Amino acid sequence: MFLPTTKDEMKKLGWNQPDVIIVSGDTYIDNYYDGAAVIGKVLTYNGYKVAIIAQPDIDSDDDITRLGEPLLFWGVTAGCVDSMVSNYTSLKKRKKSDDLTPGGFNTKRPDRATIIYTNLIKRNYKSNKPIILGGIEASLRRIAHYDYWSDSVRRSVLFDSKADCIVYGMGEKTILSLADKISKNENFKETRGICYVSKDIKSDYIELPSYEEVKTNKLQFINMFHTFYKNNDPINAKGLVQKHGDRFLIQNPPQYYHGKEELDKLYEIEYERQVHPYYKNMGIVKALDTIQFSINSHRGCYGECNFCAITVHQGRTINSRSEDSIIREVKSITKHTDFKGIISDVGGPTANMYGNECNVQLTRGSCKEKRCAFPKICKSMEINHSDQISLYEKLRYLQGIRKIFIGSGIRYDLVLSDTKSGKEYFINLVENHVSGQLKIAPEHTDNSVLGLMGKPDNNYLTNFKDEFYKLSQKIGKKQFLTYYFISAHPGCNITNMQNLDRFISQELKFNPEQVQIFNPTPSTYSTLMYYTELDPFTLEIIFVEKSPKNKLIQKEIIVAQKKKSHY
Repeated sequence: MFLPTTKDEMKKLGWNQPDVIIVSGDTYIDNYYDGAAVIGKVLTYNGYKVAIIAQPDIDSDDDITRLGEPLLFWGVTAGCVDSMVSNYTSLKKRKKSDDLTPGGFNTKRPDRATIIYTNLIKRNYKSNKPIILGGIEASLRRIAHYDYWSDSVRRSVLFDSKADCIVYGMGEKTILSLADKISKNENFKETRGICYVSKDIKSDYIELPSYEEVKTNKLQFINMFHTFYKNNDPINAKGLVQKHGDRFLIQNPPQYYHGKEELDKLYEIEYERQVHPYYKNMGIVKALDTIQFSINSHRGCYGECNFCAITVHQGRTINSRSEDSIIREVKSITKHTDFKGIISDVGGPTANMYGNECNVQLTRGSCKEKRCAFPKICKSMEINHSDQISLYEKLRYLQGIRKIFIGSGIRYDLVLSDTKSGKEYFINLVENHVSGQLKIAPEHTDNSVLGLMGKPDNNYLTNFKDEFYKLSQKIGKKQFLTYYFISAHPGCNITNMQNLDRFISQELKFNPEQVQIFNPTPSTYSTLMYYTELDPFTLEIIFVEKSPKNKLIQKEIIVAQKKKSHY
C-alpha cells in the first residue's frame, strides 16, 4: 500500500485527518531506500495515519495545504541528499538534472529545503503542531557547521528553521517514541536521538564551544568537531550542549541500534517498490532504476573515510539483517510485476561489511581514540566474509533469480586482509556477482593524500587489481574494474594529481570515467580540513585548493588522459 498523498486517497481509507504528514524534497518512491517512505511505513504499521507531500510547490500554498493539517505533527526532510549537494556541483554551478524528481529536471527541490519547507508550513498553519526535522540534511547540520555554499559557519539548522526538534541518524525508533509521547501530550524532550532548543543548559551533558566561538576561532571549531564526532555511538556517547546566542542546542545521546529481529521486521514491511501514481504521472524517476530491486543487507560503516558522513548518521557499528530475512525479501521480489530476474545490489554503505561485528563495539561502543580500519585494520575487528558467501550462494539458487550483482562499494583491503574466507569471497564475487564491471573507490593513489582521506595505502589497490584480472582470466570472463577518484581533496596539489595520473597509466592502465572534484559537505573531517586548512589530528598546516579554476585543472590532469585516447 502507498501512503496517501491526496484527499481522494484519504477518503478511500476513511480518514478525515492524518495523524502525521511527511513533507519531502524527493518524489515519493515507496521503497526503503527512500527515508520518508520508511518513516511513514514504520508509523503506519504501528497504527498511525500517515500521509506524504513530496516536493511541494514553494511558490504556491496549494500543495502544502491539500491534505489539511495533521493531528499530531509534521515531519520534514530535504530528501535522501542534502539539498545543496543535490542542487549544485562542487564548483557551485547549478545542476540541471535530479534523479529523484519526475522527468529528471532539477526544478522541484529548493535550496536549504529543510528551512524552506518548515517556513512554508508555518506560513499556512498557526496552530503550532510540532514540526520534526529528519533526513541527512538536518542530521548533518544539527550543530554549528561549515557551509561550503555560503563559505561560512552556520548555526544549527534547528535555529534557522525554527522547527521543534531534529531526529538525527536512523530515526525509526526515535520517531515512534516521539509519536507516542506527542499523542499522549507528554514531554518528548528526553527522547534519545533528538536535538531541541532550550533556554537552559543541561549540566550533565558535555558543553561544546559555542556557535559564536567556533564561527571566529578555527581551533575551537576543531575541538568542537572532535567532541561531536566521538559522541555518536549509543553505548558510550554523552549528551551535547552548544550555546547559540542566549539559547542552547541540546543533543540527546544517540538512539540505540536495532537488534537483528527488529531490523528484519523493519526491512520486511511491505513496499510497492514503485513511484506513487500521483508523481509517476509527472515523468520518469531515474533513481528507481538503481533502487527498485536492490537489497539493503546492513547499516553502518567502520571504514570512516574522512570525506564521508556515514559515521555521524548511521554509525560505525555494523547492524546486519539475518540471512533468512534477506532470502524472504528476495523471494517476495520475484513476484513483483516489474521484476526481470536481476537483483542489482545486495549491500549497504560498504557491501562486504555484512556480518562483520566487533565484540568491543557491541559491548563497550566504538573506540573514541582509534579507528577500526585505518591506518591498519584493528586486531579486534575479525574480518570474515563467510556470512556473505553463504548468503550470496543461497540467493543465487532461488527460483526466479537470474543474476545477483554487488553494486554498492566494497573495501578491497578487507577482502585481502581476510585470512579465513577472503580468497573464497573474491572467487565467488568474480565468478558470480560482477556485471561486466566492478566499481571500486580508491579515491586517490598518492599515499600522502590517502592518509588525509583516511584510506588504505595503494598497495592494496594494485594487489586487488592483479588478483581480479587473474581470476577473471582463469574463469574465462572479460571483466573490468572501474575506479572512482577525487581531485582537490584537502592536502592534494598538482603534484599529487600528476602522481595519480602516472599511477593510472602505469599501474592501472585505465581511462578513468569517474573523477569528482571534492565537495565539502557538512559534518565530515575532510570538510573540517577544507575550512580550517589544518590537519585536525596534528594541527599542521595543509594545502587546500580553493580556486575553482585550479580545482578544475586538478581534475583535468586525469580526465585529459581519457580524451587523448580518442585521437
